[in-house]
This record gives sequence, structure tokens and C-alpha cells, in this order.
Amino acid sequence: MCGIGGMLGNPDTTVLTRMNQLQRHRGPDASDVWQDGNVGFAHARLAIVDLESSAQPMHGERGTVLVVNGEIYNHRSIRADHQNYAYATSGDSEAILALHARAVSTSQHRPTAREHAEWIKRLDGMYAFALWDPKNRQMLLCRDPMGIKPLTRTMVSNSLLFASEVKAFRAHEDHVPRLDPLALGARLVWEYPLDATTLLADVHQVRPGTVECWSLDENGRPFLESTTDIERQRLAPTTSWDPSQNAESLLETFVHSVEQRLMADVPVGIVLSGGLDSSLVCAVAEEAAQRAGQPVPACWTVAESEDNPDWVAAEQVASSLDLVHHQHLLEHDAFEKRLPKLAWHGEDADVTVMFFHPLFEAMSQHVKVGLCGQGADELHAGYPRYGDLAQHGAALNQRMQALPGTLKDDLLNGTLNPEEGWYAPQHDPEATTANLTNMLNFELEHGQLSNFQLRLVDRHSMAHSLEVRVPFLGRQHRDASGRLPLSWKRGSGREEKAALRKAADLTRLPKEIVRRPKLPAGRATSPTMLQRFLDERQSQTEELLSHYASWAPVLRGQEELALGLGLFDALHLAPDGHKNTGKTLDQLITGVISP
Repeated sequence: MCGIGGMLGNPDTTVLTRMNQLQRHRGPDASDVWQDGNVGFAHARLAIVDLESSAQPMHGERGTVLVVNGEIYNHRSIRADHQNYAYATSGDSEAILALHARAVSTSQHRPTAREHAEWIKRLDGMYAFALWDPKNRQMLLCRDPMGIKPLTRTMVSNSLLFASEVKAFRAHEDHVPRLDPLALGARLVWEYPLDATTLLADVHQVRPGTVECWSLDENGRPFLESTTDIERQRLAPTTSWDPSQNAESLLETFVHSVEQRLMADVPVGIVLSGGLDSSLVCAVAEEAAQRAGQPVPACWTVAESEDNPDWVAAEQVASSLDLVHHQHLLEHDAFEKRLPKLAWHGEDADVTVMFFHPLFEAMSQHVKVGLCGQGADELHAGYPRYGDLAQHGAALNQRMQALPGTLKDDLLNGTLNPEEGWYAPQHDPEATTANLTNMLNFELEHGQLSNFQLRLVDRHSMAHSLEVRVPFLGRQHRDASGRLPLSWKRGSGREEKAALRKAADLTRLPKEIVRRPKLPAGRATSPTMLQRFLDERQSQTEELLSHYASWAPVLRGQEELALGLGLFDALHLAPDGHKNTGKTLDQLITGVISP
């Protein structure tokens, strides 16, 4: 796990070194830069596999150079199939170089993105990488099918800059961050950024499950020569599913995912909230560890009090499974103290998810890798809104109507520009919430999973140099979940995530945990603290609503986002925002309201 960055066109060692410094939290174990006359790469390493080797930027055959963030879980099988490659490490990243070397060695021309996608499909893992092929003068940017690992890019002064986090672009003096009003409007309507947008104008994500081929023109300027899909997420439900016949195989796909994600040369732990998803990770951990030849992981829980339902449920899970359980109570002033760091690392307007920071901070003192339950609700239709799509659609439409200026028309009139980060020409809540199939496909592909849940886990774990893996998104399990009839996810009088609960019944989890309903993570973990904090900040929130007057109508009903927007403004938009990370919450908000 690492932080990666780079420049195509006019590479500058000083800029590359600064990129590493701005992402050092992602990789404190080692850092290095490399450049030639065309491209430069930066890499900050968190050593997880092959601790003594696998330094990056990594060099391969034909002069290729690679920087990668993530893990390739099937790297041993790739090595077995590519034994003629001259491996220099025992790590997983070199599998990418081996696959690329074979693919280009048989090509009689400069490969297209479509041709690269064929070998990239062999990778099973979470990854974002950049690969420079000097003989073809071609740079690949690629991101895993689910978007577990981040990869962002922007153009600055005839250079293409890419990085794991948008804050790294501050390394270039000519990068001037500006708010993207349309991206913000979509985020405030949908509750998460949509498509490849980032809230910053002209700063976009590489789409999950795609490979981009970049090159340089005759004047040395970068251009995108081709791009194609590696994998898209689409439900393919069957007509029937029998738990007596199929629950065991569904569970097996999940055990396999957990087994894969125990691949590490460092200690591994589990995030345990007490909900079904994280509890299921714990329930299969012993069997998965035996298969992987690894120790059974301990688990970690945070909450605001020992009476909190999540705390109580997590204790029950750990006790019933005889797991080592670390528990951490949130500090009484956690919101006041931690929100500036949350906003800096999160790169969005979140405030209710503060618990991620102390949770991952506590884990990082003992382990370097964590397993979590993210992804289950999107795959198995766990969120309450999936049970009342009409109400959810009405809420989205109400917010859409409250957007300032022409933003509503821009989102609905079918003219959204793919070059500005949009995957579809329009985003209409009525069409999206028309049925459960539309809704699940939308949230898998357009941002709920990659831009909200996975972004939160990645940014806030890596803020503490902790790698978090998501077994529900393993290839076998997501394929199996995609084939489940919708009635076994939600509907026909069954509980939500019905098939997954049938699989969980086969484990040693207490039945009351298996049947436990879905609760909102942030508010469930610290409901009293959050409400007290918001009440105490009410006057400040009103000042921010006045400051962002044009946005106030859509912020009403989700007023906490006014605080989040103020923090985003202070840290990510202000000219010296990256120098403000040590300031208090009051100092940051005051600087926005009264600059």
C-alpha cells in the first residue's frame, strides 16, 4: 500500500519530491522519485508484502517503470504462468510488469487500451498504477474494477499530473484549486460525488475498471490516445435461489475473499462495528486464517459509550467467536479535535464519519492491515433507502429543485461532458430510483461505493498509514452477489440482505447479530456526541449558510454539510490551505466567514 504520483511531460524532480511529502502518510516506510526526459514518477511506500525488497518506482524489462498502490492477491499464480520473466523481487507488484512484458513482446505495434485491458483483466486485487513504456512512448493509468484504490489526475502547465490524493497536486506551484459548482451540486443532491468528479474543477478521477493510454505529441504535450473498460459492474440476477442449496456456496466465496486478503508479511486486524457485515468478516476469520497459514486477526471497535448498541453488539460477536477484542471510547471532544484532520484527509465535506479517524488511529498502533465490511450494502441492497425508492427519489428531486442557477438543468438536460468527468449525459433521480435494479447499478457505477464508502476507508485509514481491505468486493463474491435474485436482496416480504443472512446462519454468529437491522455507521457510533456538537455549532452553521447563500436552499435539511463545506474551503480551496492543517476548527471556519 502506497501513495503514488507522477508527471507526464516536463517532469520536475522538485515537484515529484513534494508530491511524496504531501502523501507521506500513505507511505512512511520509504520514498523515491524517478524521471527521464518525458515522465517522472513518485512513490511513498507502506511496506506490507516483501518488506526488504519491492522498492518503487520499480523497473522492468524494456526499460519499463511502474508505480502501484494496492495489492495483487493472485500474484503467485501469475508468476507461475510467467516463469520466463526475470523477477527481481518476491512481492506482488512485479506481476504487473510480467504481464505487461509478455503482452508487448508479441505486439507488432503500439498497443491500444483495449489490448492492454486483456492482460490487466488477469489481475485480481485492489490497485491503481501508472506504467511507463519508453519504447512505445506510452504511459498507462489504471484503476481496479471497484475503485478501491484512488487515482486522480489533472493538467497543469502542459504536464499531466496524477496522484493517489488531490492534495498532492499542491506540489506544483501552478496548480490553483477551484471549486467545481456542478460537481458540488451533484454531491449535495446525491450525498456523494458522482462519476469522476472531485469537487475541484479540472481535477478528475481515473474511472474504476478502466485503463487509459497517454502519450506525448510532437511538441511534448500529453494527450489521451485511447481508453477502455476492464470491467463494468452490472447486476445479472437469476430467477431463483434456494438457501438450502446455495447459501453454503455464497458463504464460500466470502471465506475465499477473506483468505486472499490475509496476504501480508505484517499483522492484520478486523474493523468490528457489531453490524452484520463486519461481524461476518469476524465469523469466517478463523477458517480463512487456517487456509492462508496466517494468525487469526484481532478486532477493533470504537463508540461513544459502553452503552452504545454497536459497542454491545461488537462485544457479543468477539466473545462468541473467542476473538481478541480491542475497544476504544471516543474522546468527549473528538469532533472538535478531529474534524480538521478529517476534512484534510477526506477531501470532501463529510463530518458525521468522524469515528473513522480514532478507529484507524487505534488500529495502526498494533497492525498495518485491516479488513472491513464495506461493499456489502451495495452488493446486497442493505441501505434503508433501497426499501422505499419513491421516498428517496422525492428527496433527491427536492434537493435538485433547490440547486442554484442552472445546475439542475445542467444535470438533467443530457449535455454532461465526459471530458469534465461525467460517465453519463444526465443524472435524473426519477430514472435512477424507478426500480431497485436501476438504483443498485447506479450506486455501484456512479459513486456511492467508490466515491463515498471506499474513499472514506482509503483516505482515513491511510491517514494513519493503515491499509484496509474489503473482502466483500472480492471477485468471486461480487460475481455471486450479482447473480442473486433481487427478491433475495430486498423484497417479497424478506428482510434486507436475505441471502447474505442465510449464509451468515451457517456460521457461529449469534442469531440476534445475523438478524440485526442496518444502522447508519457514523450516527450509530456517536449519536449523542454528534448531535451535541451540531447543536453547539448551530450559530456558526447559520453563519456559513449565509456565507454560502446560493447553496443554502439545498443545504437545508443537511446543515452539517455547511460545516464540511467550510472546512473543505479552508483546507482545499484557500491558496495556503495545505498550510492550515494544524489550525483549530474555529480558526478554519472563521477564516472562511471573515477572511
